[in-house]
Amino acid sequence: MKYLNVTSLAAIILFVPFAQGQSQRAQGTASVQGFVRDSRGHPVSAAVFLQVETTKQVLTGHTEPDGKYRFTALPRGTYMLRAEMGGNGEAAFGPFVLASREGKQVDLTLRAANPSGAPEFFDEPQFTVAGVTDNTYRGGHGSDSVLRSSEALTKATASLSKESPGASTSVSPSTEIEKSLRERAATAPGDFEANYNLGKFLAHDGRPREALTYLERASSIPCSTAEKARLHHLSGEINETLGNSLEAVREYQNAAELEASEPYLFDWGAELLMHRAAEPATEVFIKGNHLFPHSVRMLLGLAVAWYVRGFYDQAAQRFFQASDLNPIDPEPYLFLGKVEGREIILSDGFVERFERFAELQPDNPWANYYYAVSLWRRRTGPEDSGTAARVQALLEKAVRLDPSLGAAYLQLGALYSERKDSRAAISTYQRAIELYPQMEEAHYRLSQAYRSAGETRKAQEELMLYNQLSKRSAEQREQERKALQQFVFTLREPASSSQNAKH
Repeated sequence: MKYLNVTSLAAIILFVPFAQGQSQRAQGTASVQGFVRDSRGHPVSAAVFLQVETTKQVLTGHTEPDGKYRFTALPRGTYMLRAEMGGNGEAAFGPFVLASREGKQVDLTLRAANPSGAPEFFDEPQFTVAGVTDNTYRGGHGSDSVLRSSEALTKATASLSKESPGASTSVSPSTEIEKSLRERAATAPGDFEANYNLGKFLAHDGRPREALTYLERASSIPCSTAEKARLHHLSGEINETLGNSLEAVREYQNAAELEASEPYLFDWGAELLMHRAAEPATEVFIKGNHLFPHSVRMLLGLAVAWYVRGFYDQAAQRFFQASDLNPIDPEPYLFLGKVEGREIILSDGFVERFERFAELQPDNPWANYYYAVSLWRRRTGPEDSGTAARVQALLEKAVRLDPSLGAAYLQLGALYSERKDSRAAISTYQRAIELYPQMEEAHYRLSQAYRSAGETRKAQEELMLYNQLSKRSAEQREQERKALQQFVFTLREPASSSQNAKH
């Protein structure tokens, strides 16, 4: 198991005897463990406090000399972590949820407080984006379903970025506003804000090339560091819109290096991830997570970067942390629901997160659907009738809440098929296809259901449709992969000790 640094978290402790009375508490089976290090990666000795949110009871202790900590025999519940090291560093993490029998692996980095309150940029990145290449690399790890889920999660991560220039034209900008901005830029050509504001207006009005003219003019005008960062970030958005991906990622990097804000760091990491530079994207998201430990989307970006690379333990940890930051937020659960890696699906805490989602949002059709699917994936087999009944109840509730939820009908059909109820399966598969005619799996499963019912001709027709749709979607995915430029990056050589001595 590899351990990773987590966002500005504080140190935690090796399990030590708790305060008097702890031995009498109800025994649990969950645990939290890992290592605690300083910002240079060295183990630290720190005081740690683990608070049970329901009772506000606090468990305390210290790390061992090697920085190792471990809390064991913890009951299921919500916890808050806080640690400090003699005034030299402190941090907090939580609230987070521990499920029964869950072993949470978390490495923590103790960071000194920043007196100014502003996030400081991290060390120079260890990679350089050198160019782009024609895309023949398929990426992903394992089965084709894992590859497709990796691509879906990558797109979902990119969608968490703010809307790209020109992406929305539902409300047409006012002609009077444009006239005023143009007049201001014409009368004050040396004014940074006048040129920047006109460039931003044009970018969001779907005129990116014209916008670049004014941004280039603004770049030649003396301005503050914050203004330069804004300029680079907007230039990154525009270049991505124009298909200049290499220039876009460099602009995003420039913005983040000038001002390490959450949006700038996230967009830099998302741009790298979208172009299959998952390793440097991981580095950016880790550093962003250090600076912004309560950013859900930063944790999701990091989770997806690990997932794409096939590091499923690390990915699961980040997905779970994202859902624990604000348990009522549906976004992390929707991401986790797209996962296909069995290492995550079978991990402790996977089903429990979806159970919590359904408990917190009982009228959310997706909460009921994903809880049902998580139970279905973990059932022991057809003989597990109790789980099957629970799954059916949740799916039926999901389609009552949203009659257009085709995925729930597809899963219901699978349940009926396993019971050898061909007629019920055929009906639900047909409903799924009515809602989403392009749903390949529904056609395939309907073919099987027809075959089981003895309707050979209909089975062959559905299988033919499945083959046509499957071939078409495979061709479309391949076109998208080829069209997406892949970043070429190189690792920077570390400076030698003699060179460091000179500086």
